[in-house]
Amino acid sequence: MGYAVTTSTTHGPVMIDATAKQGQASALPERFVVAIDGQASTGKSSVGQKLARRLHAAFLDTGAMYRAVTALCIERGVSTGDDAAVLELARQADLSFDWSSFPPKLHAFGASISERLRSTAVDGQVSVVAAIGPVREFLVERQRWTTHQRPRLVTEGRDQGTVVFPDAMAKFFLVADPQERARRRCAQNPGADYDAILRNLIDRDRRDSSRAVGPMAVAPDAAVIDTTRMTEEEVVVHLETLVRAAAGRRVAREER
Repeated sequence: MGYAVTTSTTHGPVMIDATAKQGQASALPERFVVAIDGQASTGKSSVGQKLARRLHAAFLDTGAMYRAVTALCIERGVSTGDDAAVLELARQADLSFDWSSFPPKLHAFGASISERLRSTAVDGQVSVVAAIGPVREFLVERQRWTTHQRPRLVTEGRDQGTVVFPDAMAKFFLVADPQERARRRCAQNPGADYDAILRNLIDRDRRDSSRAVGPMAVAPDAAVIDTTRMTEEEVVVHLETLVRAAAGRRVAREER
């Protein structure tokens, strides 16, 4: 049995059968970007990875780049309040992705840093680093350069559809109730303090949405997906349906 999902956009709600056959809309162009933005712990990374596999595309976790800079600041004693020092560290780190693995491992100073990105300390400071204008500008250019290496790209973050890739073929913004997001984070980290995580998530939403540079916002042409009561697989199938529909519309426009 299929299921139906209501997707909100700036043009109003759209009801889509997420298990419908792709038909003529299934063909994908040689080059495309799918942008997934949204709140923390809404499943952007795990959903993005699975969607990328289904679309035979590369996956870019831009949040990992800000986390990497944050982790390096903590490890090297660089104050996240010193904008110039944080930018210099980001430049020196030469952040790069190893595309031979999936998801790609993030390297800093020539070695993998992926396993050091999810600590509580990083959680608490990453929004501060992400709000530093020069650091965002530097990392945004690195993110855009990825399309020269990987022509088919699924990318996730906070500003992918609004700032980094405003011309993305498909754009999504994932949301979920704070309580559900805190529950998911605790499920990933047994023994974690639920109340502390909930407070952190609410605070991150506020900081990410109110920062002056690259704030978390819904692109006018993005579909807003509430994942609170959806399984991960349901979200992935739903997004794939929307991506293939967008690909079909692109082909139709180019054939006119």
